[in-house]
Amino acid sequence: MLHVGVMLNPATYRGIPVMKTRYESIANYEEAGLSHELIPCFLRLEDIHISTGTCRAFVKNGNEYRQMTLPLPPVIHNRTLYRQNENARDINKLVHKGFYIFNEQNRFRKDHIHAILQEDPLLHPHLPKTLQGNLSSIRTLMEQTGDVVIKPSSGSVGRGIMRLNHSSGSWTLQCAHPTIPERWSTLRLKVGELPLFLHKRLMHVPHIVQQTIPLALYDNRPFDIRVTVQRGYGGIWGVTGMFAKIAPSHTFVSNVAQGGTARSLPEVLSRTETVQNSNIARLMNELERLSLQIVHRLAQHLPHLADVGLDLGITHEGKIVFIECNGRDQRYGFSQAGMINVWKETYAQPMAYARWLLERLSSSGTERSPGRPLY
Repeated sequence: MLHVGVMLNPATYRGIPVMKTRYESIANYEEAGLSHELIPCFLRLEDIHISTGTCRAFVKNGNEYRQMTLPLPPVIHNRTLYRQNENARDINKLVHKGFYIFNEQNRFRKDHIHAILQEDPLLHPHLPKTLQGNLSSIRTLMEQTGDVVIKPSSGSVGRGIMRLNHSSGSWTLQCAHPTIPERWSTLRLKVGELPLFLHKRLMHVPHIVQQTIPLALYDNRPFDIRVTVQRGYGGIWGVTGMFAKIAPSHTFVSNVAQGGTARSLPEVLSRTETVQNSNIARLMNELERLSLQIVHRLAQHLPHLADVGLDLGITHEGKIVFIECNGRDQRYGFSQAGMINVWKETYAQPMAYARWLLERLSSSGTERSPGRPLY
């Protein structure tokens, strides 16, 4: 049995001995590894010793996990969200040493992703108008539309999103409480003024501003769709699964981490007024086709991309719109939606891809070369 690395954030890693690993299912990794004759080794970037080519990692031994020193696996699935530049440099050193790290980058700026996709004219109809987040661009979109969303360029799980909406002759700003994310506030704005805290946020953290997508409703609540797209054995991209994320009643943000609800997509579409039952299969096929088109475009620009979660929306008119790309897909939404087999498959596909990479490394010789393409 061959070893494959799974690189985790420190908090997840520390929970392995007591099986409290938050959104990650270690059991699913083990099951998927076994089916592909692989032994998952769970490690942190800081426990990798590049000079000796070794690492400290948790490996299952009987019914428990033990920390041991072993040769660094030649293939590693990156499931971290490191921010610091030095961590990015360490990953880059491993790549140049010939170790294959798929999803080498997991944190993407939203403006960068939009710029990549904007290069494909076939994707233009599916992209919301997106501008750099400054006061001038916000005012421009406010004049052009009655509904504007402001997002941190590097935000995740819906944190920091704000919405400007014009209704009944005045503007309101909806935003989460700064220290209690589940509590949302709606501020009524004075004519021609934006609040001081918005100015400060834009000065300190890069943002983007977009026209709000008029999402279709389920039980009078907006929803969007998480599409998990992964490489499997052979390196071929495929859609592993999709589920709907329904916003809670008190906000427009659908992220499960922010109180959103995960549901089976056919169930939600069947109860959406803008979607006819006869069109559900066609719409799901179009979601899959667009998702694959998006990841093929992104993979041309993002190194070793292999496992992403796309958020797509359906408008009141039935148009599909791209919302964002997640480099570390939090797969537990499939579990919450009751899609257990698909949830497990989201772990099986990366292990299948790792198996294929290991076979290609083996067949190309014992000496790894960072310049040798694997797919």
